[in-house]
Amino acid sequence: MKGWIKALARTRAHLVGGLAGCRGKVARVSDAEIEEWEAALVTADIPARLACEWAEQLRCTTSATISETISSLIEREFADADTFQWTVDEPPMVLLLVGVNGSGKTTTAAKLARQASQNGLRPLLAAADTFRAAGTDQLELWSERVGCPVVSGVRGGDAAAVAFDAVEAARARGADVVIIDTAGRMHTRQPLMDELSKICRSIAKAAPGAPHECWIVLDASLGNNAVAQARVFHETIRLTGAVVSKLDGSSKAGFLLGLARDVQIPVRFAGLGEGMDDLVPFDARAFAGAIVANG
Repeated sequence: MKGWIKALARTRAHLVGGLAGCRGKVARVSDAEIEEWEAALVTADIPARLACEWAEQLRCTTSATISETISSLIEREFADADTFQWTVDEPPMVLLLVGVNGSGKTTTAAKLARQASQNGLRPLLAAADTFRAAGTDQLELWSERVGCPVVSGVRGGDAAAVAFDAVEAARARGADVVIIDTAGRMHTRQPLMDELSKICRSIAKAAPGAPHECWIVLDASLGNNAVAQARVFHETIRLTGAVVSKLDGSSKAGFLLGLARDVQIPVRFAGLGEGMDDLVPFDARAFAGAIVANG
């Protein structure tokens, strides 16, 4: 919980800073305070209609503390998310990571491999970012730290072929999980987005039904722009989740609520820092508790 409290310090200041003096009280908040808080919610990238709903709910609060009410409202937005399982009926499980340039996909891929290892599984990484030689080099360095094999291709090669080869290699080696790192691509560039569909088709040829998971990696500092990215990627390939990077450096973590409500994809993992073990499974209760904490 301490990691969440520290990582969400900037967002907490936006979301509940104006109510700091009455968070622990069971009392009616003045209309002026509520209007100020509602405006603060929007600046923290909470969807405007959601901020309006919350403000109305706070006006009606009579039996719970302000902190309890806010925490409950936050948790409710994530209530429909299912529990992620690392395994599939016929391994390997294939997890495809997508996103724009600079979102943190490569380091996220390696940290997810570590998560899989800590769950007793044998992961394999795939460097399908063939546009950047540095991307492959970076993933190979991370793979050494994690102790995980990596399959890569030549610079400028066919990313779909790398993904196919990685799944084939995983089956031959008895790996449980394949985590495929793809090139960053702007969500506004349709030809680049279409390449993702090709990668998915190639993966399905190697393992029918795969990829089992398609996750977008989102930079938390982008706020609502990250929601727009997720929406476009979701229209191109069926996203099954999101990983939020750089949460500790953002004051706009409220965008996760817009992601849950508007795009309706679950947050699977969150980056609370730069360390190897700072990528953690998303916990709605810990997230909500850290927003209203006094830390």
